[in-house]
Formats: sequence, structure tokens, C-alpha cells
Amino acid sequence: MKAILKRETRSYFTSVVGYVIIAAIFAFIALYYAANNLIYGSPDFASILYSSIMVLLFVLPALSMRSFADERRNKTDQLLLTSPVSIPAIVLGKYLAQLVVFAVPVAAACLLPLTMSLFGQVSFLSAYSALFAYFLAGAACIAIGTCISALTENQIISYLATFAVLLVSFLMNSIQTLFTTGNTMAFIVFCVLLVIVSVLVGLLCKNAAVGSAVFCVGAVALILLFQLRPTWLLVAFNSVLDALALFDPFLDFVGGMFSLPGVVYYLSVIALFLFLTGQALERRRWS
Repeated sequence: MKAILKRETRSYFTSVVGYVIIAAIFAFIALYYAANNLIYGSPDFASILYSSIMVLLFVLPALSMRSFADERRNKTDQLLLTSPVSIPAIVLGKYLAQLVVFAVPVAAACLLPLTMSLFGQVSFLSAYSALFAYFLAGAACIAIGTCISALTENQIISYLATFAVLLVSFLMNSIQTLFTTGNTMAFIVFCVLLVIVSVLVGLLCKNAAVGSAVFCVGAVALILLFQLRPTWLLVAFNSVLDALALFDPFLDFVGGMFSLPGVVYYLSVIALFLFLTGQALERRRWS
């Protein structure tokens, strides 16, 4: 894992990619910092992080898109998969290299609250807990992008798919408000999600029968739930949307609270998508 970590980290810093990503993230943080905290004199550092989190939707997919897609495009993935390195070590090595790049602007941002303290009182607990949550949110975005990159050999497709997923997660509150107007709408959206899941399962298993079986079982369950317990369907739908709202836990940190459930949520998202990345590589190794 150390060899992969060193190679990947070196590749980011021997090309322009790493420097552009670091500069873009820190530039937006510094821009909001100058506007809100220095010019207007606001002591709230955490709020500028939420204002600048939108940049992660554009920048982090560019960081993660080349992790595995570039290996497949250059036909070097088979050398990597047949090397005496385990799949978890490969995934962690590439993932940690991306975290190193992302950690640089976050570490630089740690100096900003200290600068603010020269001009007045600053809540360091609130500022640094928000920075910690900002790093966790970015780490979760990178994990999602790494998983998507492992599914394609085209970096552009990887970037666009990751951006789309993160954008939907960012807009999940608006989507939830739009689609929770009734049980019928929840049932329709669940049906669409069932079709998508069934297709993905069929493609992953390379078996249309498995995908069809998943669809049939899910359709029967949805119909019974809609007929017998429609309120349960709406509650389940709201729970699913809450789980997909990737940036909602960050709001607790911005509000000045250290949210342990938020930390657990981000760590769970990271673990889940790194596991899925490993499964995608394992399937490719033996295909």
C-alpha cells in the first residue's frame, strides 16, 4: 500500500492536476473568508466553509476521475491487479493519495481562524470542528468518485457521473420537498429507483435473470406496502432521502455543534464506497 500511496501522491504533484485542485479549493475558501470575515467583520468562520462547499462538487470529481479510469485507459490496470498487492491495499493507497491532495488546502485553511483572532474573539472549537467536518465531507465525495472511477475507463464519464451524484446529494433537500407531497409520488419514485437498482444488479452480475428477479421481488414488496401500509412507504422514502443528503450533517457543524452522528455518517459513506470499489476491482480481476 505504501508503494501505491507514494506513486499516486507523486503523480498528483508532478503534474498540474494536484496544484490546480489545491489552488481552486483554497482560493474559494480565502475568497469567502476575505469577504465575510475580513471585510464585513463576521466572527463566524464555519459559515464560509458551507458557502464554499459548492466548489467541492466541481473540483473533487477532477481529483478522483483518474484514480482507476486512467489505469484502465492506459491498460495498466491488469498489471496492478496481478501485482502481489491485495485489493484493499490498492484501493486504500489510491484513496489516501487523493486525501493527501485534499488535505493540503484544508490544512492551509486552519491558519485562517488564527488570523481572525488577531482582530477579535473567535470560537476555535466551532471553526476547527467545521473544518474537520469539511474534510470528512470532502473525503466522502472522494470515496464516491473513486468508486465511480473504478466502473469506467473514460475520465470524462467518471467526472460527469461523480458531479451528477454529488449535485443530486447537494440538492436533496429541495428534491425531498418536491417529492414528499404524498404516498403516490413516493411510490412512483421508489419504482424508478427499483428499475435503476435492478438494471445495475443485472449488469454487475452479467445475468438478466438476477436483475429481473430483483425487480419482481421489489415490485411485489412495493405494491403490498403501498396497499397495506402507505404511511410506512412515505416514512421509508423520507429516510432514504435523508440518507442520500450527503451535505446535511455538515450543517450541524456549521451551526456550532460537534455532531457525532455526522462523523459516523461520513465514515460510513467512505467505508461503503471503498468497499464497493474493492468489489468492482475484485470482479475485474477475475473477469
